[in-house]
Amino acid sequence: MSFMGGSAYAMASQIAEGFLMVTERTFSRMPAPELALLAQELDKRLREVRSEQPDLEDTQALQKRNRRIMRLNSANSMLGFHRSKRKR
Repeated sequence: MSFMGGSAYAMASQIAEGFLMVTERTFSRMPAPELALLAQELDKRLREVRSEQPDLEDTQALQKRNRRIMRLNSANSMLGFHRSKRKR
């Protein structure tokens, strides 16, 4: 497996925390089954982050949550674009 971090879940967590920045080139060396597994883990991690509800007065926690959501969404859309481009 060519996941950075060892597993698809670990890679999705590293993306969410900002330790791993993804580009289209990140996905280019991964086979299709691994891309599908990573997409599944990104979706699962996104649901986990969205379920966290910090106090509305805690602006730093809200910003941290929103940054995680933004990173996961952008990685997910980049992955989806890469997968659709590969199918052509």
